[in-house]
Amino acid sequence: MAGGEKADRARRPGDASRLRRVGHKGADEIVHGNTIESFQAAVEHGVDMIEFDVLRAREGRLIVAHDYEDALTRRPLTLSEALDAFSEPPLDKVEIDCDLKLPGREAELAGALQGHGLVERAMVSTMEIESLQKLRQLEPDLRLGWTFPKTRRDWTSHRSVVPILKVALAAMRRQFPKAIGERTERLGLSAIWAYHQVVTRRAVEAAREADVELIAWTVDDLGRMTELIEMGVEGIVSNDPRLFDRAERAAAGTVPKPEPEEPDVMEDLDEEAEPAAEERS
Repeated sequence: MAGGEKADRARRPGDASRLRRVGHKGADEIVHGNTIESFQAAVEHGVDMIEFDVLRAREGRLIVAHDYEDALTRRPLTLSEALDAFSEPPLDKVEIDCDLKLPGREAELAGALQGHGLVERAMVSTMEIESLQKLRQLEPDLRLGWTFPKTRRDWTSHRSVVPILKVALAAMRRQFPKAIGERTERLGLSAIWAYHQVVTRRAVEAAREADVELIAWTVDDLGRMTELIEMGVEGIVSNDPRLFDRAERAAAGTVPKPEPEEPDVMEDLDEEAEPAAEERS
């Protein structure tokens, strides 16, 4: 993103007027995600950007699905079908983020975005550093986002491991602000997509200093969403875009501020150490 455009998007803490509203898989809480119907529901409820998952199917083509289990439950959209839909009303006015789940097909993804005339409206986010490096070479104008931390599983409230995960999350919160500046400069990032429980005021400040957009995922708790807006994050991802209006009003002080629910934690720790290891590379 150009420096002038980035400066125009800068927000002060508590200013909800420029929040980027991102629909997770469309509006997964309203209609099953990663479907055109879910994308349309998200637009109906006022999102600015729709995030959807890009996965390499077992037979080789790129599809829109979170994982193989998700893909087996239905006939998933092909990437081409999804991109076609974003060229037609009502999806032709929103931005898109392609969450690339697996490395190795970066050229095909970049080519598909270029072929559909969507490079300017698109971002690609991924946990894979190698993919970001390849995409930067393949399509210099494409906005890129680094997803932190790296994990194979969805984040969930798995109570049996809460004590361990609290320690792990605390460590990531400490590492994250420094990683923001290093990753942004090294990879030419436009955004960093961060699990909302690692986002702190220090991280928000570090993102401003690095001139990179900080987008928190995935927030379905009205109280936590309000907190993040007050911190000054530039974007929030939610399964339920109906929450955005209420959270922005609460952050602005026009309605009572809700209390956050108990924070979610990660289901397993198999990749918790990877971001720290990458820091040393």
